[in-house]
Amino acid sequence: MAIHKLDLGEFDEIDYHLIAIHTSLEDYRLAFFINQKLPINLSKSENEIQINIKEGETKFSRFYFYDKEWDVAWNLIQNKNEVIQQKNDINQNLFSNIKMEVSTKVYLLPEFKKVDFFLKIENLEEPIEVEKIQSLLNTIDNISTAYKVETNKIKSKNNLIF
Repeated sequence: MAIHKLDLGEFDEIDYHLIAIHTSLEDYRLAFFINQKLPINLSKSENEIQINIKEGETKFSRFYFYDKEWDVAWNLIQNKNEVIQQKNDINQNLFSNIKMEVSTKVYLLPEFKKVDFFLKIENLEEPIEVEKIQSLLNTIDNISTAYKVETNKIKSKNNLIF
């Protein structure tokens, strides 16, 4: 009888670059400025990234561009969002039966809580100059800093599968 083995190592292979962006800009404005600096055309994707946690469900905004010539997919992904929960106050006091809204911050990659957005560049057949892209991003006003994230240091890699 033949024995078949599956090598799951190829599923762990990372074929993307990730650039962290710190900024106070809104997502649509950031996408606009990135489109001006880089030869891409990011547009709002209807397929937002949905994350379910114990506090509830949240969606992270996503801007997407696929470059057919170079076979490269570009994703601008929001890292911070909020989940709003409705809670009833069951204490017997002056303000009883009041519904409260409790807001909880949620992160796409919790190990990078200070990062506002990620630029994910994937499906790389040709080597890409990430340092050049990073330096172009750093020339945009209102971007505090942009830097490459070492993908082997990401603990929640599954959140980047979409």
